[in-house]
Amino acid sequence: MAPVPAPTGTLRPHESFLTVGVADALPGGVYLPAAPNGGTDDYRCFLADPKLVQKSFVTGVQFLPGNPAVVHHSILFRVEPSQVTAAQQKDAADPRPGWECFGGPGLPSTSKNPLDGLDAAPWLAGWAPGGKESVFAGGFGVPMPPGSQIVIQMHYNLRTVHQPQDDTHIRLRMSDDPAVRPLSTMLLPAPVELPCPTGVTGPLCDRNAAVADVVSRFGVGSGRTVAGLQLLCGGDFFKPKAGVTQSCVRYIRQPVTIRAAAGHMHLLGHSIRIVANAGTPRERLVLDIPVWDFDNQSAVPLAKPVPLKAGDTVTVTCTHDATLRDKLPALKGLAPRYVVWGEGTTDEMCLGILITG
Repeated sequence: MAPVPAPTGTLRPHESFLTVGVADALPGGVYLPAAPNGGTDDYRCFLADPKLVQKSFVTGVQFLPGNPAVVHHSILFRVEPSQVTAAQQKDAADPRPGWECFGGPGLPSTSKNPLDGLDAAPWLAGWAPGGKESVFAGGFGVPMPPGSQIVIQMHYNLRTVHQPQDDTHIRLRMSDDPAVRPLSTMLLPAPVELPCPTGVTGPLCDRNAAVADVVSRFGVGSGRTVAGLQLLCGGDFFKPKAGVTQSCVRYIRQPVTIRAAAGHMHLLGHSIRIVANAGTPRERLVLDIPVWDFDNQSAVPLAKPVPLKAGDTVTVTCTHDATLRDKLPALKGLAPRYVVWGEGTTDEMCLGILITG
C-alpha cells in the first residue's frame, strides 16, 4: 500500500500530530475486508491505543482512506478507560482482525439513559467521501482522559470490488492545553420508510420482507433500530407512515450551542435539512442541503453559533428518491425494495449530526 502522506497543516500552540491505522499491527500492514452473511458490507472495529498519560483534547481529525474504492465511511469512537477491557475482550473474541460492529462498537454504556448516547455520542469524528481535514475552532476540542483509547469503525462496501485490501490511517491533532473547551456530538436520526415507486412490484416491496432482509444481513439490532426510530420520532410502531420524506423532532434536555452541522444519507438521498425551533419566532436554519451529494459529507461550521436552551427543539428532515435505484451505476440491477434504515451502502439512513460546545 502507499506510504502515509506527511502532514500538511500548521500546528497551533499546544498541538501535536498523532497517527493511528486500522492495520498497524497486522501482517503486511493491511486489512482484507470480507462481508458476512452473504452480504456486500463489512463493518469492522479496530482498537487503537494513543497511550495518553494526561488529559488531552482532540482538536482536529484527518482521515486518510487507504482504498477509497471500498471505504464507504468511518467513525472514530472515544473509549473511556472503564470501557477498554470490554473492547479488548471483543477484539480477542473475534477470530478476524478487530471485531464485527454493525451499528456501533457495542461497548457497555457509561450512562443509564439511552438518550445520552444520542445527545452526547462518544464520537470523535466521522468521515465520508469528500471529507477533508476537520480542524475545530481555536480553543475547542473533544476531551480524552488519561487511559482513553479509540475505536476506528470502518464500513467497507464490497459490491463491485474483488480481493480488496485497506490500510486506512487517521491523523489526529492532540492538544494538552487545559484551557481547551470541550466539544460534543449530538446525533439526530430519523426513520427511513421509502416504498417502491408507483407501479413497481417485487417480493421486497413488502415492508415486513424488507425488514427481515435487513435483519438477515446485519443482525437483530438492525430490526430494533428500525422499530426504535418510530418510537423516538413519534411514529406508529405497528403501521409506520411510508413516504419519500421523513422527519424527527428532538427536544433539548440541557443548554448547548451548535457550532457545526453535517448530514449523512446514502445513495438514494435527495435533500436534508436541520432546523432549530421550527415554527417559532426563534426558528434558525442550521443545515440545508437541497441537492444531496454522497461524495461531499463534510461538517459545515456555522458562521454564527446557535445557542439552545432546555425545551428547545431541533428537527431533521430527509427526502429520498427510490427511482435512483434504476439510475445510479452503483445500484443498477438491484431488485426493487421497500427501503428502511440499514447499515449497507444499498440501504439508507437519515442522520443529522451536530457539533456542540
